[in-house]
Amino acid sequence: MEPNNATSTTPVDQSVLDAAGKVLAVHLSYASRAAQRGRTPEHPSYFMKAASSLSVSGTAVERPAETRALAFEGEVALVIGTTARRVAPEDAWSHVGWVTASNDLGVYDMKYADKGSNIRSKSGDGFTPMGPALLPAASVDPAGLRLRTWVNGELVQDDTTAGLIFDFSRIVADLSQLMTLQPGDVILTGTPAGSSVIVPGDTVEVEVDDTASGLTTGRLSTPVTQGTTAMAAFGNQPRLTDADLIDAYGSEEAAAAAGALSPGAGTGTAGAGGTRPGSAVVLTDELKAKLNAVATATISATLRKHGLNNVSIDGLQPTKTGRKVIGTARTLRFVPNREDLFKSHGGGFNAQKQAIDSINEGEILVMEARGEKGSGTLGDILGLRAQVRGAAAIITDGGVRDLTAVTELEIPAYYSGSHPAVLGRKHVPWDTDITIACGGTTVQPGDIIVADDDGILVIPPAMAEQVAEEALEQERKDEYVFEQVRQGHQVEGLFPMNDAWKAKYAEWLAAGNSTVGQSPAVVQD
Repeated sequence: MEPNNATSTTPVDQSVLDAAGKVLAVHLSYASRAAQRGRTPEHPSYFMKAASSLSVSGTAVERPAETRALAFEGEVALVIGTTARRVAPEDAWSHVGWVTASNDLGVYDMKYADKGSNIRSKSGDGFTPMGPALLPAASVDPAGLRLRTWVNGELVQDDTTAGLIFDFSRIVADLSQLMTLQPGDVILTGTPAGSSVIVPGDTVEVEVDDTASGLTTGRLSTPVTQGTTAMAAFGNQPRLTDADLIDAYGSEEAAAAAGALSPGAGTGTAGAGGTRPGSAVVLTDELKAKLNAVATATISATLRKHGLNNVSIDGLQPTKTGRKVIGTARTLRFVPNREDLFKSHGGGFNAQKQAIDSINEGEILVMEARGEKGSGTLGDILGLRAQVRGAAAIITDGGVRDLTAVTELEIPAYYSGSHPAVLGRKHVPWDTDITIACGGTTVQPGDIIVADDDGILVIPPAMAEQVAEEALEQERKDEYVFEQVRQGHQVEGLFPMNDAWKAKYAEWLAAGNSTVGQSPAVVQD
């Protein structure tokens, strides 16, 4: 294929893909994208993509199994027409043969493993679709191209090359200083604001047109499918931080709006690298010991004094009795099964597996299953994985399958019933770390959960310390009253205590007679 000055377009076919010796990409080149990132580079920087990532319009792209942050980036792609080596910016455009639309797809779950190279995160098969038509470079205005991207028919990117920080000629000239650009080589010139995460079932379309000539590439179409083959154990496994998710969604605001971030992420409470904040700052060992020293019933009465009556997760039964569980909530929501949604969200590394595989030591996974017991929301394998991760417990207001095996695990589970059916009979795993409803009450990520044979309570973190102190004092009073009744005293005036009994209680307490807090029960944390 020879470059020409004609005004007609040329289809992007396999011969175009085969001619690409290398695929080069610019990190950041549009002012709108730089504004999202909060930084404007002084000079362009680059990365490479495998030529095997190229594909034509209509080719499906697979979101790898066990990943969840596949993102699109609509871009203008340049195809080199004649050899360029150490060319000047004023001559660079003459070495470009064609212009087309492209989609610089990347899976951010593997970004950490690339250490900046983007090799695995950006070079998957089909991760660089191009086309459907090539526009002759000599017939278009490189500063007047319009770039648009649609997801499922909704316009999500709309910018022009007038918004470039680095124009095309500078990019070509800069790259040619250290390498020879050969005919057929592809340069992806960066994406404007608006790129974000896509999921299986979505279709992304990108189009580039030249206002002056009226030439257009047509819409480059890329449907998204779900991969089913997991990464081999001998390599890096998918992993995401909040920082990666912010990059994938384009901005912190977009990631937060999608419910993708950990509780508190971006607000100064997340740890370095975007790790999940948890509530270790709230649920200290000292606070845990206080909560462990008092009965769940006493905590419930204390919460009631503060006006919180609906803080119990009701109707569940435990796999372990005689245990007291204290931890911080992580949340998972199931929605009613709809076959098309289960196809896009139920397979691979879905929200249920993501929640289990990212739970941290001392956390309790709380599931919203709408009280639907007609299929399992937990089985022995995922229960074991949560146990290995150090989770304190699993709570679901749905069913459990493999109940015997789940019961034999060390980790306690609380559930509404057992059922042999798999998840997809009734549920679609939908999202994680959001406010949910479970067993008739509301649970937020970071809430403190206390559970024993009497029931399960949800304590707002902001008032946990005060509740614990008041509950301890009430427990001491109950201990004293119980002892007096055991000795034969009548309850009138004692329960509740009148002034005379209060004075005697104060003396008893000052003498160090209370055992509350001295012999804690077994705590699962």
